[in-house]
Amino acid sequence: MSTGLEFTETMVGGWQRSGDTVDRPFRFDARVETPTLLSPFGTVVGVLTGTLTAEGLASGTPITGTLEVSPLRHHRLRYTFTTVADDGHRYRFDGWKTIRGVRLLRAWTTLPGTVYDEDGEVVGTALTRFPFETTLSFVAGFRLLRHDTDLEARRWSGRPGRLEVWYDTLTDPRTGTGLWLHHELCAPSDGSAPSGYGWLALFPPDGPPELVRFGPEPLGEGPWFTAGDVVAEPGNRSGKAEGATWELTYEDDSPPLYTFPRAAWRRELLPSAQIVPAPTASFRGTVTVGGRTLELDGAPGGAARIYGHGNAERWGWLHADLGDGDVLEVVAAVSRRPGLRRLPPLPFVRLRLGGVDLPRFGLLAALGGSAHLGLPDWDVTVRFGRRRLRVRVAQPADRSVAVEYHDPDGSPATCTNSERADAEIVLEHRTAGGWAVERRWTLTGTAHAEIGSRP
Repeated sequence: MSTGLEFTETMVGGWQRSGDTVDRPFRFDARVETPTLLSPFGTVVGVLTGTLTAEGLASGTPITGTLEVSPLRHHRLRYTFTTVADDGHRYRFDGWKTIRGVRLLRAWTTLPGTVYDEDGEVVGTALTRFPFETTLSFVAGFRLLRHDTDLEARRWSGRPGRLEVWYDTLTDPRTGTGLWLHHELCAPSDGSAPSGYGWLALFPPDGPPELVRFGPEPLGEGPWFTAGDVVAEPGNRSGKAEGATWELTYEDDSPPLYTFPRAAWRRELLPSAQIVPAPTASFRGTVTVGGRTLELDGAPGGAARIYGHGNAERWGWLHADLGDGDVLEVVAAVSRRPGLRRLPPLPFVRLRLGGVDLPRFGLLAALGGSAHLGLPDWDVTVRFGRRRLRVRVAQPADRSVAVEYHDPDGSPATCTNSERADAEIVLEHRTAGGWAVERRWTLTGTAHAEIGSRP
C-alpha cells in the first residue's frame, strides 16, 4: 500500500484549428489520482480522467491520460490526454506549464497545448488558464488516497529479464463472439532494448478464430503500455495493426481479484504473479478484424495483469463470469526454476461468491490441490475448509488459436487460447454422507481459457 493524492482541476481558455483565426472556447475538467505524494524535487505521474468541451471538436466527451508533476527536475507540469470526439475519431492533447522564471504565478496557472489527430497530425493549438474563482474548491478537493500502486501501472523499472503483460478477455452477449487482447512488455535478459508487442484475436461462433499481431515496437513514455499505434491504459484500449483496428473502454466497480497471495504481487515473492484489476469489467467500443466489425455494448469480461521473469514451464488459465458479480479465476502452473519443473502444477484459484473471495488462504488450497493440464480438456480441484471446488474445462481445437512467442531469455513458448471454451464448475461442501453440491455453473462457449506449453 502507498499514499497518493486525489484532486480536481479545471482549465479554461480557447483553441484555434490549424489555419483558422477564430478563437473557440476550450475547457477540460480533470480528476487526478497520484500513486504517491507529490515531491518538488522528484517526478510523479498521476492518472487523469474527466471531460473535454471544445467548440467544433468535443462536447463533454470523456478524457483519459496522465499529469506529470515535475516542478524542479523538469520544470514542468505536463498534461496529456486522449478523447473520442464528436466525429467519432480519437484526438490527443499534449501541453505543459513551464515552471521557471520570475513570473511563477502565471507559470503555474497557464497551460498552452497542442491537439493532434490519431495519425499524429496537428489539428490545432490551445491556451488555457486556471480560473481563480475555483481556488477554494480546488484546495478543498485535495484528499489522501491509500491504494495499491501497481495494479494498472507499468511495474517494469528497467531491469533486464522481465516480462509484463496487460491482457483482456470478453464475450459479446449479442453475437457470442469472444475477444482476446494481449499486450506484452519484454525486457530481454541480455540487457538489449525492451519492446512492446502483442496480438488481438476474435473468436466468432460461425467460423475459425482470427488473429492479428502487432509489434515489436519501442516502448512509449508514460506509466502504461504504449507501443507504436497500440495503447493500453486504465479503462481504455486502442490500436491498429495488420488492417485491424480497435477502440475499447471498460468499467468495473468491483475490487481487484488477487489470484495469487497479495504479497506475491506486491513484493515479487514468486518468479511470476497474476492479478485481475477488473474481474467483472463491462466493455464497450468497436473492433474490426478481417472485414468483420464487432460493436460492443456492455460485454462482460476481465482485465488482468502478469509480471515476472517470464512464463511458466506449462500452465492453465481460466476466467469464468458466473453472473451477478460472481467470478472465478484459475491459474495452474509449473515453475521453470531448476528442481521445480518436474513438480505437478500448482493450482491457484479465486472464487468470488456473493462479494466474498474464496478460499481464504489461497496458497494452502493450492498446495493441497491438483491440476491435470492438456488439450482439449483439463481440470483443477482444490479443497478449503469443508468445501471442494472442481473445475473442468474444454477447449475444442476449432475454437482455439495457438500463439508462439519468447520469454526474456529467448526460450520459446506456445499458448493455446480460446475465448469460447466450455467449463463445468461445481462447488461442494462436506456432509456426514459425503460431498454435496452447493452450487453448479455450466458455461457453454463463454469461458475464457488457455493452456501454455514448451517445445
